[in-house]
Amino acid sequence: MIENMFSDTLWIYTAIAGSIFGALFIAYMRDTRIALWVYGKWDRLIDYCRDRWGWTWLNQDLGAWRKVNPDLAAKIYEIEARIEKLEEVAHPPVAPGGATEILEEISRLKKSIGKKPAWPFKKAN
Repeated sequence: MIENMFSDTLWIYTAIAGSIFGALFIAYMRDTRIALWVYGKWDRLIDYCRDRWGWTWLNQDLGAWRKVNPDLAAKIYEIEARIEKLEEVAHPPVAPGGATEILEEISRLKKSIGKKPAWPFKKAN
């Protein structure tokens, strides 16, 4: 039997041709609506099996999207770093008692608001 397998090479060519046609079919169908529908059904089936029988090995890695989209992940990290830097500049930490000048100014303004304004013109006698 092994001798026949090595002498008859037709199975090798059909396997290669089948692989090539399968890869072409998947590449063509990848972005079609029906493929997205099939992927959605497959994803739901996998989620059902994971939830029903507790197959945790079917869980996706939470950081898998970073491996698939490294440029997007790098851009997100860059934007997060910029936001943190802007927050530090916009809201500097204030130590207790460190804002005494502002508090004194607020109390001075409160006192001046409570007073009646002086009449700007003096009456001529």
